[in-house]
Amino acid sequence: MSTVTGAGDDLGAADNLGAPDNLDDSDERGFPRFWDAARETRPHAEREQLILERIRHQLHYVYAELPFYRRHYDAHGFHPDQVRSLTDFTTKVPVITKRMLVADQAEHPPFGSYTPQRPPGGIARIHGSSGTSGTPTLYAVSNPDWDRAADVHAMAQWCAGIRPDDIAQVGFPFGLFFGGWGVLQGLERIGATVFPLGVTDSEKHIELITRLGSTVFTATPSYAVHLLSVAERMGVDLAAGTVRTLLVGGEPGGSLPGTRRIIERGWGATVVDAGSTSEMYPFQTSVGCPAGTGTHLIADEVHTEIVASGDLNTPIPAGERGAIVYTHLWRESQPMIRFAPGDESYLTTEPCPCGRTWPRLPEGVLGRLDDMLVIRGANVYPSAIETGLRTVPELGPEFRIRVSRPGALDEITVLAELGREAAAALPADGPGRADVVARTEAALRRAVNIGVPVRLLEPGTLPETTFKARRVVDERPRAEDAR
Repeated sequence: MSTVTGAGDDLGAADNLGAPDNLDDSDERGFPRFWDAARETRPHAEREQLILERIRHQLHYVYAELPFYRRHYDAHGFHPDQVRSLTDFTTKVPVITKRMLVADQAEHPPFGSYTPQRPPGGIARIHGSSGTSGTPTLYAVSNPDWDRAADVHAMAQWCAGIRPDDIAQVGFPFGLFFGGWGVLQGLERIGATVFPLGVTDSEKHIELITRLGSTVFTATPSYAVHLLSVAERMGVDLAAGTVRTLLVGGEPGGSLPGTRRIIERGWGATVVDAGSTSEMYPFQTSVGCPAGTGTHLIADEVHTEIVASGDLNTPIPAGERGAIVYTHLWRESQPMIRFAPGDESYLTTEPCPCGRTWPRLPEGVLGRLDDMLVIRGANVYPSAIETGLRTVPELGPEFRIRVSRPGALDEITVLAELGREAAAALPADGPGRADVVARTEAALRRAVNIGVPVRLLEPGTLPETTFKARRVVDERPRAEDAR
């Protein structure tokens, strides 16, 4: 294991990310409770001073070395010398967006002018976005950044409760998408036994969990829910199995109480949410702990702001919902400075029982701002629909939200599959199913504050989730269709 150091500050050297701190007390399995006790329990004011120093370093670095940022800042009349406080950083530094990065890579291929022509240490890895909407965005990671990220992911996964005596089965994909690679890095740095199975037949995952005695399973929360129905079909009781930790990410859900409760009961294991977005690699800088208090923000690695969604230069108080803005404090290859991915959440600085002093997102990432549906004047989030559905025990894992405009107003309908036991026990035209519909519609009204019609479907009607769930089917006419 290596000790990571950084330019312009002694945070990396002082914190010695490369090995667990053996000075803190042990957990119930005999391992240190913290990967780096000094860093993870650092006082808030001291951490903020270090964050400010790194921000000032990064601003001067990108302005001097990366043409993308110099052009962007000059166009907004901003210079790094203007930042003397964290408030200055929020109110004066313009944000960057995915659309800007895509355009810059198109104009300056292959990696854009926000990437050093010769990254320090050379490029270790090239990955990319899924490219579902066109050409994928390419990510270039230098050797020092790749090595540092392995330590950060190890610290995050140690926070999640993963230890060297675990057998970790990975259900994230391995390919162009960063997905499973960061997970793999952290597991290997911890010294856990890794089974990088990736995306495969769901039955194969269940079979090999049982055969190998895997103690950790990593995947999206929707896939973890989906595997419960697969295991039921196969006659496998996951709750009686060997998995004790589910490390989930890649989409909202792992920190939503209803979804987490279903996964934990079905698997008999602790669910821990982790991850942010591919541009923010190392992307496990938002990670839960076994206390279940939301996700800790490794704030001295990636500075995370919650700002007004209508004005990304306006700070808002802790506890208020707003837009997430991320900043790399250490990355030199493709650093993101005030990157706005379009996600929404809220923040707290209240202490966590685990002892870490990082700020937290109590419910993780709530969803994407552009996923919000406006139905008859009400704001409806898919994550809120999911929260309501997960309170109805007769429902299965799959559902879809159908939005249409049959007349002048938008309409929303939820299509929800029954669970297999409920479908077998409740006759198709009997009062039992009507009662399930009524209770589901009542749960959705509590969750989203408007009436939402529900249609029950038989198990297996909807496509099964094998990676990320796609929940919304928008059937409203597009503007170009009306011309």
